[in-house]
Amino acid sequence: MRITGTFLDEISHDIPHQNWGAKEWDADFAHMKKLGIDTVIMIRCGYQQFLTYPSAYLIDNHGCFNPPIDLVQLFLDLSEKYGMTFYFGIYDSGKYWVSGDMRDEIDSNLFVVEEVFQKYGQHRNFGGWYLSLELSRKTRNAVRSIAKLGNHCKAVSGGLPVLISPWVAGKKAVLANSDQITKSTFISIQEHEREWNEILDGIKNSVDIVAFQDGHVDYNELEAYLAVNKNLADTYEMESWTNSESFDRDMPIKFMPIKFEKMLLKLEAARKVGCTKAITFEFSHFMSPQSAYIQAHNLYDRYMEYFKIR
Repeated sequence: MRITGTFLDEISHDIPHQNWGAKEWDADFAHMKKLGIDTVIMIRCGYQQFLTYPSAYLIDNHGCFNPPIDLVQLFLDLSEKYGMTFYFGIYDSGKYWVSGDMRDEIDSNLFVVEEVFQKYGQHRNFGGWYLSLELSRKTRNAVRSIAKLGNHCKAVSGGLPVLISPWVAGKKAVLANSDQITKSTFISIQEHEREWNEILDGIKNSVDIVAFQDGHVDYNELEAYLAVNKNLADTYEMESWTNSESFDRDMPIKFMPIKFEKMLLKLEAARKVGCTKAITFEFSHFMSPQSAYIQAHNLYDRYMEYFKIR
């Protein structure tokens, strides 16, 4: 199984910014295309006060900063140039991460979705929506919030697909600012199946694609979790992708490019259970030959060599 999609992590809070302009992004899209990527997903259109596009609503109502470049337009133009489908990631005010209640993110995003689709929706490479509010087990008001936002995205855009990328509450699900790499209490596969059966049942008409993050459980457990995820997605008639993380969770330095052997193990597990697409978080930092991390250049080379891409 090969990686055919990537997140675009331009607005981040735990990964260093690479200070790229249009020239560097154009070059990176060319590298993505060569590797076989046909889908790009902007991780979020804004985080707290920083934005990827000049949102009149967020600037006026949330005190956000007017960005020096319209990255949404740039990404759409590059998606067209390189023949890729673009998914738009919604706004993250940061409130949810403090309160633990997803309802805090609903109201602003109802306006953002309408503003964005009016501004960019007619671009032929605007292919769908990404709900950037990551969820896992028993997140407060998650089902209701995801359903409401997913339904709104569909209503505004005439039914364009909605993607989520949840995480498994496994032993590696530790905070980025923690010096730990594992925790002592974590979910069992039986609990995971029971809880996600309930969650997917609640959002089945609002979300089209589920791409679970694959880095929160041990490599020898991953296939079993992916099989559960695939079966649940099939039950609720959702497409099952895998988010094959290209960074390493097995060391206290957060985060560095993953060892290629580990990536292969994860992709093979996804292939075995029948995931229909592999996306990654994320190419530009952790796999790109122009990344700030030298290890990413080597990961790109190993990947290209293994799959005999020239």
